[in-house]
Amino acid sequence: QVQLVESGGGLVQAGGSLRLSCAASGGTLSSFFMGWFRQAPGKDREFVAGLRWSGDAPLYADSVKGRFTISRDAAKNTGYLQVNNLKPEDTAVYFCAVRTGDCTGSGCSRVGWYRVWGQGTQVTVSS
Repeated sequence: QVQLVESGGGLVQAGGSLRLSCAASGGTLSSFFMGWFRQAPGKDREFVAGLRWSGDAPLYADSVKGRFTISRDAAKNTGYLQVNNLKPEDTAVYFCAVRTGDCTGSGCSRVGWYRVWGQGTQVTVSS
């Protein structure tokens, strides 16, 4: 059973950057699709970015395009979310999630499609 552990969150000022990591154990992610989500207090969990483990065709929510970059290091079995030019509205707990197989379009953004989730890492952006 694959397990995920996120790290890299923290407190930053608006305009700052962080690199979030999602380390997998208990199995290789070679046939998985990885998604990053976030959840702010009182709000639903929302899709941020997604990536096939092949590295092809990353997906991004409109709100983060041009600021966030999803990537992975297959050798380390780890996914990353580089978050730049952070805004106060980016404040949330960030989660990574995976599922075997592939998805297309809006299917990749559904919380219920993913099967394994990490515990989350807090990102707080001050104005």
